[in-house]
Amino acid sequence: MRDINIPLPLTKAVLRRMFPAIFNARLSYPMQRKLMDLGSVLQWLPGDTVVHRLRLAGRPAEKLTVRGRSAEGAVLYLHGGGYAVGSLATHRSLAARLAHHTGCAVYLLDYRLAPEHPFPAGLDDAVAAFRELIADAGYRADQIALAGDSAGGGLSLATAQRLIAQHGLTPAALGLIAPWTDPNVVPEKDSDLVINRAWSRACAAAYLGEGDSQDTGYAPLRGVLEGLPPTYVQVDVSELLHSQCVELVAALRAAGVHVRFTESQGLWHVAQAQAAFVAPAAAAVRELADFLKEAVQPVSMRDLG
Repeated sequence: MRDINIPLPLTKAVLRRMFPAIFNARLSYPMQRKLMDLGSVLQWLPGDTVVHRLRLAGRPAEKLTVRGRSAEGAVLYLHGGGYAVGSLATHRSLAARLAHHTGCAVYLLDYRLAPEHPFPAGLDDAVAAFRELIADAGYRADQIALAGDSAGGGLSLATAQRLIAQHGLTPAALGLIAPWTDPNVVPEKDSDLVINRAWSRACAAAYLGEGDSQDTGYAPLRGVLEGLPPTYVQVDVSELLHSQCVELVAALRAAGVHVRFTESQGLWHVAQAQAAFVAPAAAAVRELADFLKEAVQPVSMRDLG
């Protein structure tokens, strides 16, 4: 199916009914996951996408590429969903679009979710997956970008911090879509179009489990930011996480990290997942992909000559 462009007011009217029904703290997490997977049928793949199922660090994963094109470099994508929901199905379309626009192989990881597997299970999976791409797939660390949305954005940041501190591995770049980088922070307002305070607090507690809320793996915004690779942060001004993203960007810049920051107006939390039928969201995905591509496949003077 080809991409279309549905007017934003109509799209918002539909999503305003759908998302609160899914991200509902009174529903069990298994039920929320099923509803999210059902909704993923609205997020179709670009043509010529090749989906290769595999195991990565012992977890189910998918490698997304474009038929007939050789992939250069890789993106390890960590999906959002409050660390408690989300799946390969819900983020396959977004990952596929990144594969098309970056020319990279995009690896989508099914990391373990809370509350069945609280912190640091997901972080352990993400770090192990990155290291396996180096050990078994033949990439160098500077050929792999980390990207993710919401909780997956926070997980990407925490993964980069641990890779640098414990393994001496620095990813090529970080691509963060509305990253949730400190689950301890209580949102200032009740809800945005997609998520709400009650649901986010429930997810934060489920993810923490019996862990230490001050652990910087849980709240990477409070961790060491110096030495991180070039980072792109995207967020809409209407989101619950907007102020946290502003704080993150300021902290990254103070730490000497090269940062690009885009604040959209009129979209919603991780609208990029609806790029198949929302043109401004598709444009945001392309901008993120261009940033990641430049980091993973930098243009040399020879290329320019």
